[in-house]
Amino acid sequence: MQDRLIVALDVPGIDRASALVDQLDGAASFFKLGYWLSYAEGVDTLIGQLTRAGRRLFLDAKFHDIGQTVQEGVARAAGRGVSFITVHAEPQVIEAAMRGVRGTDARILAVTVLTSLTDADLREMGYALDVAALVARRARQAAELGAHGIVASAADDPDALRRAADAPELLVVTPGIRAAGDAANDQQRAATPAAAIRRGADYLVVGRPIIAAADPAARARAIVAEMEAAAA
Repeated sequence: MQDRLIVALDVPGIDRASALVDQLDGAASFFKLGYWLSYAEGVDTLIGQLTRAGRRLFLDAKFHDIGQTVQEGVARAAGRGVSFITVHAEPQVIEAAMRGVRGTDARILAVTVLTSLTDADLREMGYALDVAALVARRARQAAELGAHGIVASAADDPDALRRAADAPELLVVTPGIRAAGDAANDQQRAATPAAAIRRGADYLVVGRPIIAAADPAARARAIVAEMEAAAA
């Protein structure tokens, strides 16, 4: 179960990220690299250090551009040895991303609807669908286009999404994880580690509850224990 915990390195600098990885040695081995560090000085070195050390890396790039640009960007990322790469769940973007990872071990995850968005937010953005309907539609499209998985909240019910998409092997990576008593921060569709596992999440992405803890390793182990209890 420890391999299914992804720790988000959402910290403001490479030195802090490296220290956090060291602190979590033996407690977590899968890390998410997103916008907090994407343009930080030294990020290229960090990526190399993580992959050479055998740690898995989730590149949360959320690619969203014209096809050729997405394809080439994804290909460069896959060439760095990352395990997961995110793209926005739009058909043209997914198709281009799948071309970009052809012949590599990288897996494409389509981001359905950000966990910070509500039905009201989608209406303001011009969508006719509510969150649940849009997530289900994008999950189905992602599966039809061959994406390896999706990013969706536990509230979106991963098992139900697989059934609706007729895609039992579809990976579901779940952010917005908060233990009872944790601050929700900007997450609108959060869930506990146990709830996410019971609803069928394959991987849990946890950031602030671990990186802000006095003892990040102890907090990571506690989350893994909760995941194991939920799966028993």
